[in-house]
Amino acid sequence: MAIPGPLIDLLRAHREVQAQERLTAGSVWEDHEYVFAQPNGRPIDPKVDHQAWKDLLEEAGVREARLRDARHTAATMLLVLNVGTRAVMDMMGWSSSSMAARYQHVTNDLRHDIADSLGGQFWGATGTEQNS
Repeated sequence: MAIPGPLIDLLRAHREVQAQERLTAGSVWEDHEYVFAQPNGRPIDPKVDHQAWKDLLEEAGVREARLRDARHTAATMLLVLNVGTRAVMDMMGWSSSSMAARYQHVTNDLRHDIADSLGGQFWGATGTEQNS
C-alpha cells in the first residue's frame, strides 16, 4: 500500500503516543492490535468516534459531512489530480470502473481547467481568461 510521506510521519508519531499510553495503562491495557484505540487499548466506541469527527469538521470550519463522504472526497481529489482510472481503482480498492462514476465528482474548478485547456487548444494562450 502506498501512503503519503506526511501521513507516515503522523502514524509514527501516533504509534509513539500509543506506546506511552500502553506503558501508562500497565495491566489494564487490552491489546487488540488496533491502530486507533482508547488509552487502555480497547476499541473506540463508534458514537465517540462519530462525535470526534463532527468536532473535527467544526474546528476546521468545514460543512457537516458523514465520515463515508471522505471516500467521495478522496476519489474526487484523485480525479482533480488527473490520476488514471486503473490507478484510482487500485488505490480505492474497487474492482469495477463504475465505482468511479459513483464516487468521483467533477468540481467547478475542474470544469474551468478543462474549458481553459480547450480554449488554449482552439485559440492559443492569447485568449482572455473567462473562468478566473
